[in-house]
Amino acid sequence: MSRAFPAELDDLKRDLTRFEQSLQDFAQRLGLRLNDLEVDHIAVRCHQETTAARWQQGLGQIGTCFSEAMINGRPICLFKLHQPLSLAGWDLDVIELPWPGEKRYRHEGWEHVEVVLRGDPETLGRRAMALLSDEALTQPGISFKTSSPQGENERLPNPTLAVTDGQTTIKFHPWRLEEIVASEQG
Repeated sequence: MSRAFPAELDDLKRDLTRFEQSLQDFAQRLGLRLNDLEVDHIAVRCHQETTAARWQQGLGQIGTCFSEAMINGRPICLFKLHQPLSLAGWDLDVIELPWPGEKRYRHEGWEHVEVVLRGDPETLGRRAMALLSDEALTQPGISFKTSSPQGENERLPNPTLAVTDGQTTIKFHPWRLEEIVASEQG
């Protein structure tokens, strides 16, 4: 995508360069080689429902909403872009738009990418941690969180390991979002 966003996404367009640099800097701190990773999608965060509604309208102009589900008590919309978004050497065609929840993020805009680590969901955390440098595990300001977000009809186990510095996050999952959504259908 030539970063030609509709007016409803002007703030996200301006924020993309900041996020890309922050992502590359964070990956370097972690010892991750971005080009070696299968990245499924990119996600945004916002504080206000009006912002989420505006972003939903804008994303609907450049993509198609293929899922709207309640996850952890809030709606999350997934958009398949008509043209991929180029970011850090990847062509990403899925954007995750969660509605605001109880947690407040430091920044409204692009917040994380999700990496697919194929294999046994039971060993996801161990396999993800093995990708990080030894120094990453002891750096101040870097935190790790495991969770298992699940939509109402999901049939695939979807453990998550999130690694963050409080501003930029890289999450690891065993499945692509489109595979998770397909599991709900069948």
